[in-house]
Amino acid sequence: MNEYINLSLNNIADEHICCAIGDKKHQDGVDVKKEWIKNKLKDGHVFRKLNARGKTFIEYEPVETAWVPVEGKNYEYIYCLWVAGSFKGKGIAKELLEYAINDSKKKGMNGVCTITSKKKKPFLSEKNFFLHYGFKVVDEVGDYELLALQFEEGNIPKFSDSAKLMEIDSKDFTIYYSSACPYVEYEVKELSNYAKEKNIKINFIKIDNLEKAKTIPCIFNNWANFYKGKFISNTILNANSFEKLIKE
Repeated sequence: MNEYINLSLNNIADEHICCAIGDKKHQDGVDVKKEWIKNKLKDGHVFRKLNARGKTFIEYEPVETAWVPVEGKNYEYIYCLWVAGSFKGKGIAKELLEYAINDSKKKGMNGVCTITSKKKKPFLSEKNFFLHYGFKVVDEVGDYELLALQFEEGNIPKFSDSAKLMEIDSKDFTIYYSSACPYVEYEVKELSNYAKEKNIKINFIKIDNLEKAKTIPCIFNNWANFYKGKFISNTILNANSFEKLIKE
């Protein structure tokens, strides 16, 4: 039987947070992410992981306080559900999602929602997995979709009006990011140094509060790239992937 742990103020210092496990260059990001989680626990944030050394976890909280441009009432928003490597195919993702669903019902929520995409994209959960559990597409912007599992009729979450803009005034390469992902801290530093070295202008805009997250002008789940005023991807970039993207 699989054993799981929910992070709390009492154990977060001693527990790993899965994503960047064993990757030394991202340890600053891990520390920043842990501080972010500590501050979000008061909002009902849940980070549940397998009690093992691996990338196996689910992370969610009420949509009203979730740092994403999704509007709704009395829904849980799933930031991430990740089961990787040798832990795949063992029913762990099923158990994690079912826990989130049952936990949401116990809390009297009207449902659960998450952002996916029509075609698989990095750092977003697999759409078909959620459809299997009864989630349905309730809103969409371009290739991105908002899925929701309703427990009862009524309120349905939706993308904010700002998220549907998918464009900004600046023509410079612009990156919106938050501390909600441990990979972000290192890549922001790497790209900042790269931009200085190559004399390239990259604008970095940090999403560091709820208001900014709810009014960001694009689909957002920790990172968003704009070029020539248009949203181009949600992929977290390093120097090499940035160069490749610009050439394309």
